[in-house]
Amino acid sequence: MNLKSVHNVYFIGIGGVGMSALAKYCVAAGKNVGGYDRVSTTITASLEDLGVEIQFETLLDQIDESFMNPTATLVVFTPAIPESNAIFRYFKTNDFKVLKRSELLGLVTEQTQCLAVAGTHGKTTTSSILGHLMYECNEKVTAFIGGITENYHSNLIQNGTEISVVEADEFDRSFLTLRPDFACITSMDADHLDVYSSEEDLVETFRAFTKKIKPSGKLFVRNGLPLEGITYGVNENADYAALHIQVENGAYRFDLQTPTGRIENLLFHLPGTHNLSNAVAAMAMALEFGCAAVDLRNALKTYKGVKRRFTYQIKTDDFVFIDDYAHHPTELNAVYQAVKEMYPTEKVSVVFQPHLFSRTKDFVDDFAASLSQFDAVFLLEIYPARELPISGVTSRWLLEKIKSPVKKLISKSQIVSEIKNIGHPIFITLGAGDIGVEVSKLKEKLSYAY
Repeated sequence: MNLKSVHNVYFIGIGGVGMSALAKYCVAAGKNVGGYDRVSTTITASLEDLGVEIQFETLLDQIDESFMNPTATLVVFTPAIPESNAIFRYFKTNDFKVLKRSELLGLVTEQTQCLAVAGTHGKTTTSSILGHLMYECNEKVTAFIGGITENYHSNLIQNGTEISVVEADEFDRSFLTLRPDFACITSMDADHLDVYSSEEDLVETFRAFTKKIKPSGKLFVRNGLPLEGITYGVNENADYAALHIQVENGAYRFDLQTPTGRIENLLFHLPGTHNLSNAVAAMAMALEFGCAAVDLRNALKTYKGVKRRFTYQIKTDDFVFIDDYAHHPTELNAVYQAVKEMYPTEKVSVVFQPHLFSRTKDFVDDFAASLSQFDAVFLLEIYPARELPISGVTSRWLLEKIKSPVKKLISKSQIVSEIKNIGHPIFITLGAGDIGVEVSKLKEKLSYAY
């Protein structure tokens, strides 16, 4: 399919972070873009500011006439959209060209030098660091990010179309639609067991993804993963490794060992060893691509992060409020490691919203162990996303397994009072559901209290 011949693109689920980045790309390419989503958000508002017409009801008569011609319109959907959606059903049954988001991403990137980041954790941070590095090195790059970058206040970084940086998403095996020149795999922990039959099935699918790399391409793998490639790590014997690490005012100063030497005295401002590992991966890919070390040094120290990835909302001498997207036990452990590295003696309270009934069921004991590290745990009800409830799988069931000194099932309206009452100096919101919508409100209310 030749995208240059497509004039109209309609996105079903346009408010998703991956979908909206593609929608912005299509707007920049001069295409007529419209779409549907369930609710209005800051992401949909940012698209409307670009002239994109968005509907929030599944009424066919609200679709602009320009999108109703099957020969002139491409329809793109996210797998989160149910088959029962009236708009989705209409386009599927009326001879329109209908693609998954990942299929469009594959088409967009096939004529570029594609750098793809895969992994059950770390994709968004690593790809956003890499996109920033390439942009600051003045490469002709477009980066599609699965989060809103703090540097660009967008999920799309653009400085040309010769190079693409993308997240290679394992959900629904979507990354198998890509043909990257460079690929990185940050992790292969069990996840999405609603899609994969087992952890072995997931690992084998990652292996299948590595075979999608072009013959002249390169594979980067976190040290210790059972794959052959250019290795990276932190304080490890790897091809690229962060060494001589010091923590200074919440930032890392370190040396980067490379296959040809050492780049000394680098500065990186995101807390957490997992984030430092992501930075090493991005630096390795940029250096192998051909970016100059002197340019990368300056670029790395200006990287500010991604919203909802260990994002400080309040930071005073008496109270710290951090927000993070973590929704898997490994990610919760990474947040705990980071916060204890920064605040080793302080008590920490968390509000966690479990994401998906299936993920909660599959990892309930691991979730309980991860959350039990915190001094107080407040659980919200499970965010269902695309799922229907599973009998017996509830937040209360998870709560009973947690060993923290303080633990409680609460509603969103109780968060502020519970955090004020317990009085811990560190507070973290965690989860991939709609808890993110609460963050700005919590910040405003808690700012007055501290």
